[in-house]
Amino acid sequence: MDLNALATPALILDRRIMERNISAMSARAKRHGVDLRPHMKTSKSAKVAELATRGHSGGICVSTILEAGYFAAHGFLDISYAFPIVAAKIDAIHAIAAKTSARIRLLSDDMGALDAVSARALALGAAFDVQIEINSGQNRGGIHPDSPDLIALGRAIAGSKALRLAGVLTHGGHSYDCRSAAECRVAAEQERAAVVKAAENLKTAGLPCPAVSPGSTPTAVHAERLDGATEMRPGNYVFFDLHQVGIGACTPEDIAVTVLSTVVGHNRATGRILIDAGGLAISKDAGANDQLPGTDYGWVYGLDGRARMGDLRVSRLSQEHGQIEGHGPAPFDRLPIGAKVRIVPNHSCMTAAAYGHYDVVDGGTEVIDRWDRVNGW
Repeated sequence: MDLNALATPALILDRRIMERNISAMSARAKRHGVDLRPHMKTSKSAKVAELATRGHSGGICVSTILEAGYFAAHGFLDISYAFPIVAAKIDAIHAIAAKTSARIRLLSDDMGALDAVSARALALGAAFDVQIEINSGQNRGGIHPDSPDLIALGRAIAGSKALRLAGVLTHGGHSYDCRSAAECRVAAEQERAAVVKAAENLKTAGLPCPAVSPGSTPTAVHAERLDGATEMRPGNYVFFDLHQVGIGACTPEDIAVTVLSTVVGHNRATGRILIDAGGLAISKDAGANDQLPGTDYGWVYGLDGRARMGDLRVSRLSQEHGQIEGHGPAPFDRLPIGAKVRIVPNHSCMTAAAYGHYDVVDGGTEVIDRWDRVNGW
């Protein structure tokens, strides 16, 4: 089937580009001497996970309970649930582990939450590995590596009958505010240094710290060293997007996911072209504009997905409508009603979340496969 035959909007995944991205990240991990534990919150697809874990331990990272259950059912049994754990979610996680034999690592930075988690796990007759979340600069959550709370939390986990101290984990999310490769290298070292320092402090206190886990795509791309770490957990790299282009983590040619859309109208009064991909199909994430001003909601490519059409961009979005414009006269003749275009997203994680599957191509316009993905919580 050719892309022209697809109903739109549709989520298009170029396997050739994605495999190139995966191979490059795998080589980085091996060069740094760490395992690659890909974060699957971007693709949410078992087919992608099969490729992304190739040549490594097979461990993955997830952000939702539904993801954990989906990937465990597909045979991925070493899972980090990299989201703050609360007792209310323990029953669901225990059910997944009991059904599939998956080993699901938990994450926490709070003593009260861990006390409740430990009590609930003990009541279920369950036991879980727990990593302590470290704040390496994002300031969203996590413990400072030199905080006395780190040792107190480590001792509480190690002393629990239902929990085991599995190590430390951090996400250098502040790297998404970087504007150059040089800034990303600084963020990468901050991320590495924080999590390694936390591991050293735990070990000095006589506590185990088997896993030392930094992770974000910009830092994984630009890290100059990862000594002291045992793994890294990038996720967006399988697809990349315009935000990553602006940060300097990739080039436009590395973006593997686009939204196929149909031209449905010409507004000659405003000089804009209407398409059937709106805010739900593309997402209203405009973060790329911080590094790439004027990107608005995405770049416009032709059907073959090879190059941007001049300076065309999706400038406005409502729920189901998108509006395309550039700085010159609108190319109404080039994009007649019924023509199809591919929109390169600002944030592929957000864009992909609207779709139940990928239509897969391999460098061209022929659809070679359809891959499922899991959505929800």
